[in-house]
Parts: sequence; C-alpha cells; structure tokens
Amino acid sequence: MSLDHTLSALSDPTRRAIFQRLSGGEARVTDVAERFPISLNSISKHIRVLERAGLVRRRVAGREHLLTADRRPLDELAAWVEQTRAFWSTRLDALEALLAEDDPDCKERR
Repeated sequence: MSLDHTLSALSDPTRRAIFQRLSGGEARVTDVAERFPISLNSISKHIRVLERAGLVRRRVAGREHLLTADRRPLDELAAWVEQTRAFWSTRLDALEALLAEDDPDCKERR
C-alpha cells in the first residue's frame, strides 16, 4: 500500500483509535462502533479508509463483519521514517562538523 494512504488514514484520531482497538485482536464492526459517540455509518466510513490503506482486513462470517488490524503498512512507514532519520542525521552531523571548523568555540558552547 501507499505511504500516503497510511499517513492519511492515521491522521484522524478516530481511525487511530479504531486501529488501536483492532491491534488487540479481531472484533465485530458493531463492537468497534459501540466505543465511539458517533453513528455506525460514520464508523463504517472510517473503517473503509483504514481498509483502503491496508491497515484493516475484513472477514465476513454469515451476517457478521469481523475486522483485524494489519501491521504491514506500519512496517513500511517505520522503514521510511528510519531512512529519513538516517539521511538527516548524516546531513546534520556534516553541517555541525562544517560549522565547528568555522567556529572552534562551537564545541565549548554545547
């Protein structure tokens, strides 16, 4: 799935709470919905966003819709964050070294 979809889906506090709830195990849509002070229709819309992002999987058993969290998009997000952090750490370390060359007192001020 796309990193954009993952970030967009997790940008909403209700969707984060739904995902957190499902991280504890499979749950029926109605069980998830009863924890929120919004309509079942609104919860269903939030769930669809999470499904499109690949963060939630739905299984139908008779009349029940059972949901589970899928952590794979979070793994992709974590890898991107780590790559970005490593890139900027390297760049900022190089900048700090360059500034220290120009200002020998720089290390003493830290």
